[in-house]
Amino acid sequence: MKTVEQIDEGVGFASASNPVVAAAADSLGETAEASGFPSTFLDYSKLSELSRCPAPSAHRVEAILEKARTLQGLTAEEAAELAAIEDPDQMKALLATAGWVKEQIYGKRMVLFAPLYTGNYCVNNCVYCGFRLDNREMKRVVLSMDEIARQTEILLSQGHKRLLIISGESPRQSLEYTLKAIETCYKIRLGKARVRRINVELAPLDVEGFRALKQAQIGTYVCFQETYDPELYRRAHPSGPKVDYLYRLYVMDRAMEGGCDDIGLGALFGLGSWRYELVAMLEHARHLEETFGWGPHTVSVPRIEYAPGAPWAEVVPNPVSDDDFRKIIAILRIARPSVGIILSTRERTEFRKELLAYGVSQISAGSRTDPGGYEEKKDTEEAGIGHGAQTAAETQDQHPAQFAIGDLRGLEETISDLIDDGYVPSFCTGCYRKGRTGADFMDLAKPGLIKEFCLPNGLVSFAEYLYDYASPATREKGLALIQKMKNDATPKGKRYLDTALKETEAGARDLYL
Repeated sequence: MKTVEQIDEGVGFASASNPVVAAAADSLGETAEASGFPSTFLDYSKLSELSRCPAPSAHRVEAILEKARTLQGLTAEEAAELAAIEDPDQMKALLATAGWVKEQIYGKRMVLFAPLYTGNYCVNNCVYCGFRLDNREMKRVVLSMDEIARQTEILLSQGHKRLLIISGESPRQSLEYTLKAIETCYKIRLGKARVRRINVELAPLDVEGFRALKQAQIGTYVCFQETYDPELYRRAHPSGPKVDYLYRLYVMDRAMEGGCDDIGLGALFGLGSWRYELVAMLEHARHLEETFGWGPHTVSVPRIEYAPGAPWAEVVPNPVSDDDFRKIIAILRIARPSVGIILSTRERTEFRKELLAYGVSQISAGSRTDPGGYEEKKDTEEAGIGHGAQTAAETQDQHPAQFAIGDLRGLEETISDLIDDGYVPSFCTGCYRKGRTGADFMDLAKPGLIKEFCLPNGLVSFAEYLYDYASPATREKGLALIQKMKNDATPKGKRYLDTALKETEAGARDLYL
């Protein structure tokens, strides 16, 4: 196996794991100032200091967690203190508090979606991504509109209703191409089924580009900063338009100015100090809320996963342990109680199931990260070959995927496991179609009032899945869970459910509050 230093030589710069570079990274504020980096809404010296704060006392941890139970969120400083805890009992208290906060805001519902990769051409050279320009072994693909339609049909046939369109940054996948892809997905009908919401994860656009996306009826615009450390960002993005740190940092300002009232932040954990990225993401959310009146609807927390041809994915610069990853999710949940926390299929199955208890509220299911991958998966399953029998590395080696998948369960198996663990699988899109977005959504979510809509809508959308797609065994235990969860609804919600569930059983579809 190659060492970090050998891999670094191949891309022409040092890794964050190199002791010399790591020492420099400990003075992020000074580094930025010395390089003449322009000022932003982030205080890099403050972020650097917070990322190294000492473990708080037991009394201090208790005080912060008590504040968290008011559902008013935490400051970046308080979050940084929790990130430094080491005591096992304090860790248990943190996780328990995060689970309680999630229950108060969103209850037991778990939103499900599927990514749809439209292409893997990319003009950037991100050293952690399998799609990088210099990965000459990658078979490049851009789906035609007919192929996108076919991928959509396959996902609809499985029961999906929410899609996330993703592509590399390339002239082959221009904004015009993406707008056509969105239109194509929305037009597909499979019986009574159709895509009800499309989110997009695309390279940064200008304000006019975001206006066009909004007119195309997207749900959430997602874009990861990857790392908020400007010096580390430079090393991780040696060429391509993505080298522009500032253009990416202010992408959400432009998106919101362009009318996108639902945005999703994210950082790639494993590039640098996870404590630094955590507090920086919280400061980014604070900046947006102070500037526009509301902050991000979602945050994503991917860890770097293996990808051939991506040096920092083959030897991760700063691996994040499972315990630290638990802390990331729990702290985000209590620091931003109303935000949706998204967990991808990068994580292995059992660990992913555990993490749901600490604040995760949205998960992808049955995912493929290669363009056209759902067609291939369908062919494999019809031939009687179990996709789950392959390891994540084998899947990555055989197909032009962005990264290796850790959770290889299909949609129904994921749903079956969610039922067993007492979660309500939800395909609800009611808030977006009723205009409960932006500030309106936050006004409902912050005090926990969004549950009045989430639970009834989640149960009805789940019932649709059970009647239309589930096996008899999954349908039976799913309907039993629905009857049990009805008791948690408000009086108004129960009255609605009494009617909506009967109508759904009789064949009505797409009912929501």
